[in-house]
Amino acid sequence: MDKMFSFEISTYKNFKMKRRDFISSLGTVAAFSGVSNAAPFNIIKNLKNSPNDVIRIATIGMGIQGHYDTKAALKNPGVEFVAAADLYTGRLERVKADFGQNIFTTRDYREILNRKDIDAVLIATPDHWHDKITIDALNAGKHVYCEKPMVQAINEGHPVINAWKKSGKTMQVGSQRISGSVFQEAKKLIAAGEIGQVNYVESNNDRFSAIGAWNYSIPTDASPATVDWDTFLKDTAKMPFDANRFFRWRNYKNYGTGVAGDLFVHLITGVHYVMDSKGPNRIFASGGLRYWKEGRDVPDVMVAILDYPKSGNLDPFQMVLRVNFANAGAINNNTRIIGSEGQIDFGWDGLTLTKKKLPKAPGYGNYDSYFTFSESQQKDFEKWYNEKYSEADRKGEPVKEIKIKGKEGEDEHANHFGNFFENIRKGSQATIEDPIFGFRAAAPVLACNDSYFQKKPISWDPVAMKLA
Repeated sequence: MDKMFSFEISTYKNFKMKRRDFISSLGTVAAFSGVSNAAPFNIIKNLKNSPNDVIRIATIGMGIQGHYDTKAALKNPGVEFVAAADLYTGRLERVKADFGQNIFTTRDYREILNRKDIDAVLIATPDHWHDKITIDALNAGKHVYCEKPMVQAINEGHPVINAWKKSGKTMQVGSQRISGSVFQEAKKLIAAGEIGQVNYVESNNDRFSAIGAWNYSIPTDASPATVDWDTFLKDTAKMPFDANRFFRWRNYKNYGTGVAGDLFVHLITGVHYVMDSKGPNRIFASGGLRYWKEGRDVPDVMVAILDYPKSGNLDPFQMVLRVNFANAGAINNNTRIIGSEGQIDFGWDGLTLTKKKLPKAPGYGNYDSYFTFSESQQKDFEKWYNEKYSEADRKGEPVKEIKIKGKEGEDEHANHFGNFFENIRKGSQATIEDPIFGFRAAAPVLACNDSYFQKKPISWDPVAMKLA
């Protein structure tokens, strides 16, 4: 056991002794004030939900996103990074170089869960490990931040939700853009009816580069000696060590969730948040492997059509999503929410609200059946039209365009963690992206994969969160 670890356990034990003394004094105060024995119990229960002033975190999975998550988390005050786990020793060395030699590192995430001085864990592992580590962490009494998608398979969703509810701990799923001011403004605009009833949503995320297509760099020392390959495989097919599968796991359906789970999930998360939607009830996806044929077994082009039912104030609408990793043309990634009176276009640094309302009168002439009428019928039609529609009825409202920028210097990634830490301190489970929200975003994209591989539409119950 290293000195830092011994010191932190000792500090934790001292904190527990002081806390017992404090709780004992609460009981004495209650006795003198005539308060029943139930009163201090309630106070104690709340104290258990509140960590020290400093929230101590550990990251499980120190790959690309694990590093980004850890750095974003540390931008929030009162947060200390104390431990990390990863199956590649080179990343554990990098952790100490970047964050300090005192960081406790291990290949076995269970060593982190056994530490009493850690309040919360950040899970940034390959997707096929999300459910197992999340449930283990919640059962160990840790607060959990889990990267998207929350689970790799639909049947894993409810076990995670049940473990979260039972634990009483705070959990946040990591699709960070909804914690930015742009999405918060869009939510207000749609709730206020600024674009009327939404009827169609489209979003795309195209790329044309090797790194963009997940062909990440592989270290030259990658081998069974530096990588815990057997643990990485978990319950998937056993096979000899393959550095491509370990370092480029997103390219394989055994470990990742393809373009749907990696990219569609961001698009769906944003739409569900701003529209307060529970999700679609019918999903169909098509695509193929068109360009990156280096051994991956997930498509690099996928288009999905999702039908959303009437829900609350929302009328039925349709969403179309696209990812193309082989787009050698002009790439202009965008998300548009279109309604009966306007649309919202999202950009990386803000949004554009365009309002356009049709006049009451439909007009006539030009490419219209009016010119095919007889002369006498045209005169009768004009008379009827003029009597029915006033001059005001014939004028549409001028097109209005409003641009809304995000807050200057805003870090939505850090904000997302801020919401997580705030709820930990409050003893609340009500994060902006809790496991129920996270599963309602994950399940439709996982259904996209099911639809693609099974070559059929998938029916989904967004309220009960189960296959229909």
